[in-house]
Amino acid sequence: MFANKKTNTRGKGVSKLPTLKKRLEVLQPVTMGQMIGLAKEFAVSVVDVVLAEAELQTGKSQEEILTDVMEQYRHNLQAIEIGLKDGESILLGTVASQLGKIEGPKCFDDKFLDDVLLYTQAAQVGNHCIGLRPCAGTGDSCPYTGYIMAMMRAGYSEREVAEIAALFLKIGGLFRAGKVTTGCNMEGFGAGAACIAAGTVALMKGTPEQMEKAMVLALSPTIGVPCTPRVLVPALCTTHIAGAVMIGMYSAKLLLRVDIDVNVPIDVMFAMASQVHVQSGKHLVPTVVDFMEPFFKRKPQVEDLVEQHVKDAEQAKIEQTLKNADAISQNFAKQTLPITNTLGEAVVGGSSQAVGSPTNAARIAHELARGTIRKITVELYPELFARRAINIPGVLMGAAFGSSTADYDMYNAAVQKVREAGIEVNIVEGTEAYIQKITIETDQMTCWVDTLNRGGGRVHLRDASPSLEQAAAAAKRLGIVLA
Repeated sequence: MFANKKTNTRGKGVSKLPTLKKRLEVLQPVTMGQMIGLAKEFAVSVVDVVLAEAELQTGKSQEEILTDVMEQYRHNLQAIEIGLKDGESILLGTVASQLGKIEGPKCFDDKFLDDVLLYTQAAQVGNHCIGLRPCAGTGDSCPYTGYIMAMMRAGYSEREVAEIAALFLKIGGLFRAGKVTTGCNMEGFGAGAACIAAGTVALMKGTPEQMEKAMVLALSPTIGVPCTPRVLVPALCTTHIAGAVMIGMYSAKLLLRVDIDVNVPIDVMFAMASQVHVQSGKHLVPTVVDFMEPFFKRKPQVEDLVEQHVKDAEQAKIEQTLKNADAISQNFAKQTLPITNTLGEAVVGGSSQAVGSPTNAARIAHELARGTIRKITVELYPELFARRAINIPGVLMGAAFGSSTADYDMYNAAVQKVREAGIEVNIVEGTEAYIQKITIETDQMTCWVDTLNRGGGRVHLRDASPSLEQAAAAAKRLGIVLA
């Protein structure tokens, strides 16, 4: 059924595969980065590396391996059929069969994308009917199986389908090993996005370099994202698993069409994801549970087994949580401005939080200064300190020249102009969270502003010299929003 390929996707033949296998004997099992590196080194496709490794690990032929791969998906493909026909999920209802009845495009005009999304949703519905065989979890099995089903329905050959399915299992297996606690970041959303990106590059005959970059881009926005539905809140899962498809396919198609600098290796991005995953499970999930528990689906037959005083305590907690959520939302509403004056001033440097806020703190300090500036000291909390390449030019243009966050000419020239003016600069890594303290020493006085970083170019002003009142008045004159 799966005849061995005579040539690989880059047309170099199979002459290098024996040498590749010798290298794999030493390295296997390989990481994603090693998989990409070997494909580049031996001028073969990434799928070639995946299959060569599997041959060594199992002693089976490629035909046997691909047959085994598709057998692993058989149950999950059946779940899709159930989801499409009349399956009903406790969380998603009959979303797949409803979509399936729509003539023509369901959500998007791109037929393949539309089909992958449909079958991914059907897999999730089917999961709640007959279960799915999990990879990192059942969540990432949904986009894998949905993508494979879309390929089958689109008329791709059995070999092509099985190769993409194998690639998903190789990458997904690494996420499976890394998923040690709860979190969509290493499952339906994170693993799903990375695999869909890799599969799309492979399907469109992209290079190993493009595949690595696409996986990095796809994985980045999923880092740390918890499972907000907790497998108990209706509907939320649908955008997690569909989001993986959308992000993965966009990342792949972008990298296949443009040349963009992506300098983070996939193994670094994956390692970071695995470690943030643990922290997310410890520190984010408890808050998620607090806010989502009021919306958990309950089964009466199970609730009958729980003592009433326990349910009463849960209900009281739920009511308090809803009150807290309302209070938080009301507090933020009070901090907003009319929609006619919502957007802040333009911010150069790429980030209103990392550049805009510290630059505005420096502008306030400049307003307080009198005399010729001799020295500027910048204290930034660790995260901002690490991003000093983009924020220090802004801080210096604000502190030394009073330039606005929109002055891109001064932003590009500020460091050199400060040097030319003979102004001493001292950049300090602070230890307090969010601190951005700017001190200006002149030939007449020393002034400073002690602020905390806020998004949108806003500043939380805590203290200042000569006085907090003067600093607040300066911020008002400059149009800087104090949070």
